[in-house]
Amino acid sequence: MSGFEALVLGASAGGLRPIRDLLLALPPHFPLAVIVVQHMAERSDDGWILHLDHLAGIRVKEAEEKEPILPGRAYLAPGNYHLLIESDRTFSISLDERVTYARPSIDVLFGSAADAYGKALVGVVFSGGNADGAQGLKWIKERGGLTIVQDPTSAEVPSMPTAAIAASAPDHVLPPSGIIDLIMNITTARHHHP
Repeated sequence: MSGFEALVLGASAGGLRPIRDLLLALPPHFPLAVIVVQHMAERSDDGWILHLDHLAGIRVKEAEEKEPILPGRAYLAPGNYHLLIESDRTFSISLDERVTYARPSIDVLFGSAADAYGKALVGVVFSGGNADGAQGLKWIKERGGLTIVQDPTSAEVPSMPTAAIAASAPDHVLPPSGIIDLIMNITTARHHHP
């Protein structure tokens, strides 16, 4: 197995539950950093982050400017800010214009993550109502990362996964439970069989 270092997740309408289920399924010593863009209301919903942090086996927090990205933690983009990953594996937060009508934009996170992590990156696009994430997933694939999309038939709002499939011909198209299984397999396999 190639050594994955980071997992980026993008979701919009209908994506809260699959993201939550995935985060809660991760073991306490999960070997990857997890970075999430979930289109929320304009303000950050700290309650949701605290709720996830309380329930999850890994630490869940809002990403902060210049914060170093560590394995075994989940970072959520702050509300109304773009979240980018710098080449030194720290976050940068920006108030630049919306991309694909969204801020935070999945494309912005995925594109910067693809540059920072290359083939050590796993990208997942979940349920959502626009095309955000399609271009970003394509960048991840072009840089050798692993690309996964929620099966549109299992998505509450299928437009975002459908756009991502059309743009990038992802490596895997799975329902949320299948995505969790796949992530467990690729992250545990490389630890048991180096």
